[in-house]
Amino acid sequence: MDLNVEIKGEGYPILCLHGHPGSSTSMSVFTNYFSREYQTLAPDLRGYGKSRARENFEMKDHLHDLQILLDKYQIDRCLLLGWSLGGILALELALADPDRFSGLILIASAARPLSSHPAVSWQDLLFTGVGGIVNYVLPGWQWNIDTFGKRSLFRYLLAEQTPAAYQYLAKEGVPAYLQTSAAASKALNRAIGEGYNRLADLEKIEIPCLVLAGESDRHITVDSSRETARHLKYCHWKSYPHAHLFPWEIPQLVLTDIEQWLRFHPEVHKFGVRSL
Repeated sequence: MDLNVEIKGEGYPILCLHGHPGSSTSMSVFTNYFSREYQTLAPDLRGYGKSRARENFEMKDHLHDLQILLDKYQIDRCLLLGWSLGGILALELALADPDRFSGLILIASAARPLSSHPAVSWQDLLFTGVGGIVNYVLPGWQWNIDTFGKRSLFRYLLAEQTPAAYQYLAKEGVPAYLQTSAAASKALNRAIGEGYNRLADLEKIEIPCLVLAGESDRHITVDSSRETARHLKYCHWKSYPHAHLFPWEIPQLVLTDIEQWLRFHPEVHKFGVRSL
């Protein structure tokens, strides 16, 4: 599939992969910052954003699409950055074609993703719907956050529930949700139902890795992210006292930590350098 992709900047390429629901736009917190020094490529995965899917597909089709995308832009080697589902796909790419990737950054993701999300009630759905609509019209309105947001499903995605995070939700989260196809949801649910687990294969990844997680994450628990970090040979680990969407709550801290890791590992973003 010919994916829609947003390309910014010049320099060493970073392939930025969004989560579910998500789109290329929802990766702007990373692409706007790193495109000042690197070339960022943020595709809409099959069935997301503008990469429309009319038929059902499997998770493995995402990998095929991404390999075709890199071939199309003649990218022989790049850095991987994936958030949530995007991190799982980044792991799969690194395992499938290790010589093509120089480093791996996982955001709120895991090789054996476990959830601690409680059952969803009708009140959760009601408050989420009302709060989401109001926030779309008036992004970051504190009254709406206090009245509906903190009683909605957003309380499992955001720990501090700041107006800035709600602005991201309005500008990038809601459009991504509305553009996520039923086929994409089915593909993900099938993979989850089959019990996805790649921990045993992580020893094959021999590139520098950075794993960042939220201590309050209910969608992919901090323990499952930590477990992934422990199975990666060359990995730096850090967690924050936040939830699944922590890059939208503490963007500057997350970006600074990634940048420091990049400075410490110049081999992951220099052309022609392939070893530790």
